[in-house]
Amino acid sequence: MPNPSRLRAAALTVSAVLLSSVLAGCGDDAKADEDLTAQELSWKDCPAPSAAEGGGSAPSPLPDGARWQCATMKAPLDWDDPKGDTIDLALIRAKTSGDKSRRIGSLIFNFGGPGGSGVTTLPAFGEDYETLRTRYDLVSFDPRGVGRSAPVECEDDQQLDAYFQQDATPDDAAERTALLKNTRQFNEACEKNSERILPHVRTTDAARDLDLMRQVLGDDKLYYFGISYGTELGGVYAHLFPKRVGRAVFDAVVDPTQDPEQGSLGQAKGFQLALDNYAEDCTSQEELCPVGDSPQDVKDRIAQLLEDLDRKPIPGILPRQLTQTAATSGIAQALYSKDFWPYLTEGLQDAYDGDGRILMSLADSMNGRNENGEYSNISAANIAINCADDKPRYDAAYVERKLPEFRAASPLFGDFLAWGMISCTAWAVPGAADHPDVSAPGAAPILVVGNTGDPATPYEGAHRMVEALGKGVGVELTYKGQGHGAYDSKNKCVQSAVNGYLLDGKVPPAGTVCS
Repeated sequence: MPNPSRLRAAALTVSAVLLSSVLAGCGDDAKADEDLTAQELSWKDCPAPSAAEGGGSAPSPLPDGARWQCATMKAPLDWDDPKGDTIDLALIRAKTSGDKSRRIGSLIFNFGGPGGSGVTTLPAFGEDYETLRTRYDLVSFDPRGVGRSAPVECEDDQQLDAYFQQDATPDDAAERTALLKNTRQFNEACEKNSERILPHVRTTDAARDLDLMRQVLGDDKLYYFGISYGTELGGVYAHLFPKRVGRAVFDAVVDPTQDPEQGSLGQAKGFQLALDNYAEDCTSQEELCPVGDSPQDVKDRIAQLLEDLDRKPIPGILPRQLTQTAATSGIAQALYSKDFWPYLTEGLQDAYDGDGRILMSLADSMNGRNENGEYSNISAANIAINCADDKPRYDAAYVERKLPEFRAASPLFGDFLAWGMISCTAWAVPGAADHPDVSAPGAAPILVVGNTGDPATPYEGAHRMVEALGKGVGVELTYKGQGHGAYDSKNKCVQSAVNGYLLDGKVPPAGTVCS
């Protein structure tokens, strides 16, 4: 089962995972014998995505014919030993479309996860940022441990099929033992196959990579657009380098004050809210809702489906069957965006008739599996980064004590998210802290955008990020909408505020509300 923190960013990576470039591992013999800030990047046409990035075709040019360019940047494997071995980090860019005399610099995107490939995600959404490209080069990257940047490798495709088919919400001692065994085997595979990189994939490491990237790209300040986990990375950067923050936007904000348990419980509430909103929307249309007569009926029928699947799975994408866990993942994936709600309705209809293919396809998107049965490394990287970041380690007895609280927060997703907390049990690397430090006194204003209907990064996290950044730094903007994130909802009010800040430095009034 995916670590619940995986749910933070799947919305923006779902399309890219299915589109999803050339593995670049740790450079065993490469030494940082020269000043890495002076390195020159060799930009070339982008290759097709690697297996770790999800496979697929090379990115298509933008509508104006601009071609995506890729390069690799060397960074220290261990930032505590900056003259030691190096790794290659994969970068992608589209050069500015505007007057070069008005170019501000490079706008670096992180789309979240953690574990999402920026090299595949940025082209998938590139047209959404065309206005920003008038004054910036659009840049993204595969963070360390991800995609083509020294990827974390754990289990193979066949093992991952079994891993994501398992019963991740055990009802008895035998199922609990099996879940713990599978989790331990997955974590041991990560240690066996990726022992060298695992200690060096913390968010603080990625933040230092960001600052090196800023310098190599030739910018005095960091111009940054962080989405989902990208807001946590941006907050950690601001804490470490407050004076180097230029213009930054945080969208779909991770609550930096919560430990993993609190974050998982918050997600249980967030996904339940999204499910409530979906059920209300479906039954409020003029046409009859095909999956229930009332909001409560919709939710009751979904709960019954999951209960039935726990006893007897149905055919999915053959030869695999749709299990209770796979269906729960698929439903969660569809709740990330209102655009996915029609697929959820169709998938539920089919599942009620014994056909689990649509819900399984949604689950595959969540887990990084492409149509050829190959997995990207998004799940491996996600777990590795979270376990390196998060100090708490939860065991089965602790989870069982917490189940009533999680079930109260979400009858549908509570067990799923509670049991996800065992992902870091017996992990090879100790976690760094209970939660990230994002205090950034003296940093330039950071625009913090929260969405009231966000299932994966609940709205309250935006206000807490503003408070944690410190007085005079965070500027909160609220979007009253649905889905994970605000800018890519195409809401004109949100986009006008974000564009005005990034392009012209106009900070919107604190407390601005868009609907």
